[in-house]
Amino acid sequence: MKELPLADVYRLIEPGPVVLLTTRSRQGRANVMTMSWHMMMEFTPPTLACVVSSDDFSFAALRETKECVIAIPAVELAEKVVKVGNCSGRDTDKFATTWLTPLRAEQVSAPLVAECFANLECRVVDTRLINRYNLFVLEVVKAWIDPGRPKPRTIHHIGNGAFIVDGEVIHFESRMP
Repeated sequence: MKELPLADVYRLIEPGPVVLLTTRSRQGRANVMTMSWHMMMEFTPPTLACVVSSDDFSFAALRETKECVIAIPAVELAEKVVKVGNCSGRDTDKFATTWLTPLRAEQVSAPLVAECFANLECRVVDTRLINRYNLFVLEVVKAWIDPGRPKPRTIHHIGNGAFIVDGEVIHFESRMP
């Protein structure tokens, strides 16, 4: 074994695919950001947590409105996802500059992303860890899937501009209900 710098630990345990988080401020401005730091917390109701840095433009809108959409892109959108992550919504209309299409959601004011194969409309249900860790606990209140994309492949960030694309699916017998 060789010692690993602590700053590189996150590269080993990224929890899931890179996603897009959308918000809409009370003034009506929609924004989209790239996010990797999220995790499932509960099955019913579907609850997840995500870290949004207080330095991110989306932080204020998410904290204020307590609503967002988690849009899940397939690998075909990788360049756009990276472009979204490499600019700030403070001075850029990211939907316009990346040619992503915002769609009206049913339960929240934040937009869905048409090009993504899944969109999860979410509401913040626990704010206790925001001040300390920038951690938002979200409940999915409506979920959308594109039935025309039965086996989308997602991208997973492993640091320093590198990504892994999921591949082969393997199955084992499960005894869980």
